[in-house]
Amino acid sequence: MYTRRDNEPDYALLTDKESQESNRYGKPIEIVTEGDALFGSSLNINNDAEVGENPNRYKQHGFFFNADNCIACHACEAACSEKNDNPAHIAFRSVGFVEGGTYPDYQRLNISMACNHCDDPVCLKGCPTRAYTKFAEYGAVLQDPDICFGCGYCTWVCPYNAPQLDPVKGQVSKCNMCVDRLEVGLKPSCVAACLGNALDFGVIENIPEGRSQAKSEIPGFPRADITHPNIRFQQTRTTQRDMKRVDSTALKYHRRENDGAFNPAVDPKHGFRREWNLKKLLGSHENAHIAFTLCAQAVMGAFVLLLAGVWGMVDPITIFTASKGYMPILGISLVVMGFGLFKLNMHLGKPHRFYRGFYNLRWSPVSREIAGVSLFFTGLAGFTFFALFSGNFASLMNSLFGFIGLAGAVIGGYFMYKLYRIPARPFWNHWHTGASFLSTGLTLGPILIALAALLSGAMTKDLATVLASVIAAGLLLEMIALVFHAHDLLKNGDEGAASCYEQITTYGYSYWLRNGLLLVSLLLAAGIVFTSATDPFVFGLLSVTALSAAILGRALFYVLVIPTTMPGAFFWRNKGFVEHARDTGLADMPQVGVVYEGHHTFDLKAFVATIRNTSIEEVLGQLRAIVSWK
Repeated sequence: MYTRRDNEPDYALLTDKESQESNRYGKPIEIVTEGDALFGSSLNINNDAEVGENPNRYKQHGFFFNADNCIACHACEAACSEKNDNPAHIAFRSVGFVEGGTYPDYQRLNISMACNHCDDPVCLKGCPTRAYTKFAEYGAVLQDPDICFGCGYCTWVCPYNAPQLDPVKGQVSKCNMCVDRLEVGLKPSCVAACLGNALDFGVIENIPEGRSQAKSEIPGFPRADITHPNIRFQQTRTTQRDMKRVDSTALKYHRRENDGAFNPAVDPKHGFRREWNLKKLLGSHENAHIAFTLCAQAVMGAFVLLLAGVWGMVDPITIFTASKGYMPILGISLVVMGFGLFKLNMHLGKPHRFYRGFYNLRWSPVSREIAGVSLFFTGLAGFTFFALFSGNFASLMNSLFGFIGLAGAVIGGYFMYKLYRIPARPFWNHWHTGASFLSTGLTLGPILIALAALLSGAMTKDLATVLASVIAAGLLLEMIALVFHAHDLLKNGDEGAASCYEQITTYGYSYWLRNGLLLVSLLLAAGIVFTSATDPFVFGLLSVTALSAAILGRALFYVLVIPTTMPGAFFWRNKGFVEHARDTGLADMPQVGVVYEGHHTFDLKAFVATIRNTSIEEVLGQLRAIVSWK
């Protein structure tokens, strides 16, 4: 347990005596009552079985931030990092700000933010390894870095940038509400360290003494309806109509006239000059996801097209499956799919813990995607193996694995789309994402089949027409979805609109190159349909243009997304400064608080050590964790 000093100051003590029955979202503040199985249990802090004596132990607690008082001294950051022994590049609590107006009527609004221990923690539901738990004690959302395998999905879904992915350790960690201090009646370290009395803490919905407001939002704070965060604000000073972020994000917050609330809007701070930025575009941290999604969707598209053609008795497909080009396409599909899975696994902070991705099948779309893709790969491998043999048994097994592969493609493909429907990332949270993924399967899948047919001499005019028709349909779907995507995001005017602004400026030439390649690919595919051409040069050109468009489009998909995170400062929580520090070598200085990406490298020694030190009992325990739905 935390050791409490005899002379703790009054401002560091929890003082709540009464509380309301429910919060503003209608959820009970008292999480469990006496007699519940959880009541009276220990948090086992540092393996200490003692139970805290806080009378409000089983009520939802939260932070209170008074923006009127915050002077951006960063004492809360320092106290938090000191208590949790965080390195310079990790901060569970951070201070950013927005500003508005001009001299002499210039305003600055500081915002201190950590984990909000939400009523509906999306990090908990999204985490595939079940590293998160929402405790009955204080309503704290706690995370175990030792269980985490470093996929970073929780950092995607959280609107408040609370989970911190450490590129060095390859794992996530976050604010733990200082539950060890709460157990002995003390407020969290950040609150006790606040110089301006801007931070407070207690049972949620209780307004601290001397305060008059308990808002759920202030300028710069993301939407509260996504997770129902347990934080309340006071901000009484009248602000400017537009409050701008000082980091590199092209956003500002515009005050509505009807209710005075602030909405995110585009701030064209980078001007309107079009640029290429191909190095930044094709060298992003998410290249592994680009490789995996393109490979998986291409192979799924080819596999489903072959099955549909055979089971639907489409003559050009059935003729192809009887040719010498059939086994090469299955072999190529296995290699491409294996490459995609390898790239995805090596992207994890702890690749040797990949099996933990199955732990949260009940809630996590990542776990379900992993399960579906694994099922598909199993079906593809079994289908390929039994295609080598003839006879009734081989035919039966081939059909069985075909059904398994088809089920895996449907499940894996669906959840591959669902995991990107994230409210905290508006650029992804659109039906265009699903249309784009389907388009990739319809485009690159037939191209794989066409290349195998051309290389084996099995290409016919009818097969060329069928494949080109499917490719044209996929390209047309992508182009239609892009139009609706841009229209809807610009209409909403939030972070998605800011992404569209970056798309036509920072990556403007790359964006139009992709669009041009899509159009050229569609014209080539249409030409093949109308002429039934089997010319290898035409198909080769179509393959190059379609694949280039797919790579550029998927790279834009990842690099353009702007999350609904808190605003940063000039040198802190600023994506632009992070890129500058890495490009110029400033990241070599630990005090800058920036490190190079490095967690995706595979540690062979750690993998071997894990295998050697794992007992049968541990393996059985891992299997039980995977199949458990609690």
